[in-house]
Amino acid sequence: MTAPARSLVAQALSLTLDGAVILDAVSATFAPGQVTAVLGPNGAGKSTLLACLAGLRRPDAGDVLLGSVSRTTLDRRDLARRIGFLPQTADVHWDIDVQTLVALGRFPHRGRWGETAADHAAVAQAMATTDVTRFAHRCVNTLSGGERARVLLARVLAGEPHWLLADEPLANLDPAHQLDGLDCLRGVAAAGAGIVVVLHDLNHAARVADRVLLLRNGRVIAHGPPDSVLTEDLIAETYGVATHIGTTPAGQRFILPVARHRR
Repeated sequence: MTAPARSLVAQALSLTLDGAVILDAVSATFAPGQVTAVLGPNGAGKSTLLACLAGLRRPDAGDVLLGSVSRTTLDRRDLARRIGFLPQTADVHWDIDVQTLVALGRFPHRGRWGETAADHAAVAQAMATTDVTRFAHRCVNTLSGGERARVLLARVLAGEPHWLLADEPLANLDPAHQLDGLDCLRGVAAAGAGIVVVLHDLNHAARVADRVLLLRNGRVIAHGPPDSVLTEDLIAETYGVATHIGTTPAGQRFILPVARHRR
């Protein structure tokens, strides 16, 4: 993994599309070596926030800083080395084998002499981490949706980014690979990278996150450690549901939605 990044900072990000406020002065600081889970109901602005952080969408107001440097001052190649973005979709629109696709993640690092031993090692490590090595010579489009999702995560990890921004990376995975995915995120953070991940499952967030950012209607409801953010009151305010929060015999916190508040 490359050297740890300094903080990634969203400074009062605002965005309006077709008259609808998508982000409303969203500010948050994300720390390297930590997993931050971004949570909120449908339409809260989660995916748009990630796109703004990654430089894929320009906000109407506000800025994104990498350390003390505005993201807008970085060229595309430098930005691609620092930030790896994993979108929701697992679609691949061309026939290509898994190893070749994962190797595309090394493109921002390649010099004029082509692939190096470091490139090959990074690709092999990313494939092992996401459990797709056995698919190396399979055409990506012959894989299931969940398998393709893991391959696309491997492509991002092969780039050894300082920051991994992942939009619902567990959506197409079975329970076993969801747990593997959470462990993968923790491992990437432990190696020094910062992780900002959009999740829908409150229990996944409780399991993996160092910090949780709650959004509703484009506004920040809360941002802090899971125990202080994933509370019955804040979940009710954000999602409009009543929950039961408990602890498993192994000490793992769990959150069970039990009723919807009708407004």
